[in-house]
Amino acid sequence: MASPLFAHDAITTKLTWTQEISRLVYRHCAGCHRESGRAFSLTTYADARPWAKAIRDEVLGRRMPPWGAVKGVGVFHDDPSLSLPEIDSFVAWVEGGAPEGDPALLPSKLPAVPLAVASVTRGAALEVTQEQTLQRPVVILALRPKDLRDRQSLEAWATRPDGSTERLIWLKDYRTAWARDYLLRSPVRLPRGTKIHVSAPAGASLTLLTQ
Repeated sequence: MASPLFAHDAITTKLTWTQEISRLVYRHCAGCHRESGRAFSLTTYADARPWAKAIRDEVLGRRMPPWGAVKGVGVFHDDPSLSLPEIDSFVAWVEGGAPEGDPALLPSKLPAVPLAVASVTRGAALEVTQEQTLQRPVVILALRPKDLRDRQSLEAWATRPDGSTERLIWLKDYRTAWARDYLLRSPVRLPRGTKIHVSAPAGASLTLLTQ
């Protein structure tokens, strides 16, 4: 386990819990890391400070917040993952001594608990195991991994008849506890003749949820 930070740690950053870091935690972490949540609370400075170095390591490894889909491959609704500048802020705050700042600058309240994981209930489902050629045009609304086990990975992409390629999703170090439909922010339209490719462990597949 990462060692805790103590009061004598030198402060070498202008980033503080009360201004920048608490807002990142509230936005990306507090849905689970809160009182009565699914994980230990990180909603106060007293809660978070002993875990500062562990938080840094988890966000650098992109293990937290848990999401599964690698950023930059597909654009999805409700993506809690951190941007590179946000990761840099966590790292700079921790390595700069994890200062608290002025409590008067804290956000006024915690965000509401997120709604249940969304799913697509309408439309047709097309399951792809390795490679499949579309026999009709499709509009993909969401992607649903099937029979993917903990710590396994899956990647899917589409090759259109004109040779252009679109990466659909890349799930890395997947966790079954976070099973969900990955709802695309903008539907992906693919013509007849497009080849869908899925690279996944034996027994796993990807379901395309379409209009």
